Amino acid sequence: MYLKKLALAGAVSLLGSTAFAACSYENEVPLKSLTAGFEAWKAVTDAMAECGNFQAELDQEFRTKQPAAFEANPSLYQIGGVSNGTITPLLNAGTIRPLDDLVEKYGENLSPNQLIRVDGKIMAIAMMVNTQHLMYRADILADLGIETPSTWDEVFAAAEKIEEAGVVDHAIGATMKSGWNLAQEFVNMYPGFGGSFFNADNTTAVNSEAGMKALDTMKRTLEFTDPEVLVSDSTYVQQQFQQGKIAMANLWASRAGAMNDENESQVVGKVSMAAAPMAMEGGAPATTLWWDGIVIAANITDEEADAAFRLAMEGLDAETVQGANEAAIWLVPGYEPGPLAAGAVATATANPAPPAYPSTTQMGLLHTALGNELPAFLTGERGAEATLVAIEEAYTTSAKEAGVLE
Repeated sequence: MYLKKLALAGAVSLLGSTAFAACSYENEVPLKSLTAGFEAWKAVTDAMAECGNFQAELDQEFRTKQPAAFEANPSLYQIGGVSNGTITPLLNAGTIRPLDDLVEKYGENLSPNQLIRVDGKIMAIAMMVNTQHLMYRADILADLGIETPSTWDEVFAAAEKIEEAGVVDHAIGATMKSGWNLAQEFVNMYPGFGGSFFNADNTTAVNSEAGMKALDTMKRTLEFTDPEVLVSDSTYVQQQFQQGKIAMANLWASRAGAMNDENESQVVGKVSMAAAPMAMEGGAPATTLWWDGIVIAANITDEEADAAFRLAMEGLDAETVQGANEAAIWLVPGYEPGPLAAGAVATATANPAPPAYPSTTQMGLLHTALGNELPAFLTGERGAEATLVAIEEAYTTSAKEAGVLE
């Protein structure tokens, strides 16, 4: 069972590189991928599609579909898009393959910080780092004389002024869709208050003062959000920004580029980025650090694996990055950070820095328990203390079933 933490892939790569041709070969092996649906994945899979015989499925529910799809024999997809928060089930099930031989054959343009190793073997290739950072309407804050918030208390103070001014529908957007997204909001906030997720014996430690403070902050956010916030995921908040309906959100850096997409955004040039707000003065930004990248299925032929990895390298080349520089904080050589990356860079380089999302079996179980139990708190059906007890009990039950606890 995979219990070790995966480190963040590394510092942002700023190495130059010569651009490659649109596709250096014609792919003759039918291949499919299943990834998330944000702009960086669209850029990568579009580049892969230029080689032919490739079908990309971009789906925000990819994390729930991948385990069964990769467990099938043969696998339903040859290529998967993962993060340090979604790779663990695939590792535990043994449904992705080591990539050392393929890296040696096709990975001459990869940087060392792209190689994600587990027990000494390369199991994934990271393409970008991601984190949640504060995105805000710079024009609105300037008009109202509001300084860029650096703490959640300052976010709420700013939100009160924005609501009073009535310049947007809601001052804050939040990714609090019931399930994974809502759990991630707690996972971001809790270590910001100094909390540790687990004790030395693998029991969870969230039933604590830090847990109470995290819940209180999340509940306060609801005063300034869309009433339908429990169906609000990253795409929902992105569209709220683009349509001019909100003024602030702690949103994924991978969504920043969409703010200046003239084809769909009404706020081009008006949204700025800052570090994720601190939960408490002197603490780390209340978020976690992530990487996203590719894996190759185990239950496919060696010929398919070879073709899939070669195709993935075409998608992760300098030409892709140069055509989509603002879509991500790329780890691919050729990336040049721009203004839209400022918030993510400030978050990742803060002192103290936020933690990397812990890619462990325990964390996966706790994340599920959080997603299941938090909605009752936010709807007022259950109090904070009872919610923390329910989370603890749900985690304990699943951890015993998984063999993490005796």
